[in-house]
Amino acid sequence: MPYPEDALAAHEQLVLKLHPHWWYIAKAGLAFAATLVVGGWLLAVTDMGLLRTLVVGALIVEALWFAERVIRWRSIFFVLTSERVMSRAGVIAKHGIEIPLDRINTVVFQQGIFERILGLGNLVIESASAQGAQVFRVVQRPSDVQKQVYVQMEARQNRTGDRMTQAMGAPAAPGSPPAAAPAAAPSISDQINELAALRDQGHLTPAEFEAKKQELLDRM
Repeated sequence: MPYPEDALAAHEQLVLKLHPHWWYIAKAGLAFAATLVVGGWLLAVTDMGLLRTLVVGALIVEALWFAERVIRWRSIFFVLTSERVMSRAGVIAKHGIEIPLDRINTVVFQQGIFERILGLGNLVIESASAQGAQVFRVVQRPSDVQKQVYVQMEARQNRTGDRMTQAMGAPAAPGSPPAAAPAAAPSISDQINELAALRDQGHLTPAEFEAKKQELLDRM
């Protein structure tokens, strides 16, 4: 079952899309293979009806268990995007977890010796949410996934900082045309000349002109 790409937002980019490690289905596969070998040998060497019936029943049970694990494995996704970590599971009854990158506090991976050899482990993500720590089990290459989560967290912080800088009026990027310089304020002599013109046009009385003129001269 493919992961629904339409679950991503328009500005969101898919970084990782992982099924659990193949060890998730290995136990059922090994049990089915062993039952198939032993059962096939018993069917070949015995004529006992009851024993043959039991062998066939065991083969059917093991085959169904293996098929169920494969279907379940294909329906489980660990997804990392440029904005969040998601987990989806289930064929009929489905459930999922979403953790925004800006709410993640720490990411820890857990591996034993055997798990390191096979390249799997658990990933523990602690976030500032009501659920607290979330454990993702049988994750492929958990140390690499941990590193990629931190890379995306840092990238998201940088994007947020860039947007804030632009909103506050960042300097123009290299190569862009320079912004127009603000117009210089008129000098005091120019302002006095403008007042004189307003007086001559009758918009100011001589007394008002002298008062404004003295106010400007006091600023010098």
